[in-house]
Amino acid sequence: MTDIDTVIEKSANPLADEGLESFAPYLMNRIIGRYNAALQEEMAKLGLTTPQMRSLAVLSVRDGILIRELAVYAVVQQSTLSRGLDTLSQNGLVLRQPDPQDSRATRIFLTDKGRDAFQRLWPHMSEAYQAMFAGIDADEKRAFVGTLQKMLKNIRKHDF
Repeated sequence: MTDIDTVIEKSANPLADEGLESFAPYLMNRIIGRYNAALQEEMAKLGLTTPQMRSLAVLSVRDGILIRELAVYAVVQQSTLSRGLDTLSQNGLVLRQPDPQDSRATRIFLTDKGRDAFQRLWPHMSEAYQAMFAGIDADEKRAFVGTLQKMLKNIRKHDF
C-alpha cells in the first residue's frame, strides 16, 4: 500500500476518524433526545407533543409572536407547527389573531389555560434541564451556554 492509498483510505470516512463521541452535532442530538424523552410522560398527561411543548415554552417568554417566528424559536417545521397549533387552539391553549400590520400574518398568544399547562410542565422541564448539568459548575455552564450562543449566531438564518 502506498502513502496515497493510506491517505485515501483514512479520508474515506472522516466521521469514523473523528468518532461520534467527538462530533458535536451527534452529542447535541443525543442530549436533546434524552431531554425530550424525560418529558414524554408529563407531556402525554397534558396531551402535548414535543413541538406543542416547545411552542408553549416559547410563548411563555415571547407571547404574541408571528407563526413564522414561533417555528424558528420552537425549532419546528412550519407545516408541523401549523397542525400542532390547530390542536392547541382547539384545546383552548392558544389563540390566533391576525397581525394588525399584515392581514396575511397571524400572531399566536397563550391563553390562561395554555399558561396553566406550561406552568404544570415547567417543573419537569426544569428538573430535566438541571439533570443535564449535574456535576458541572456554574463557570463551566456559563461558558458552555456562551459557546452555544456563539454557535447559533454562526449558523442562524434569522435576526433572532
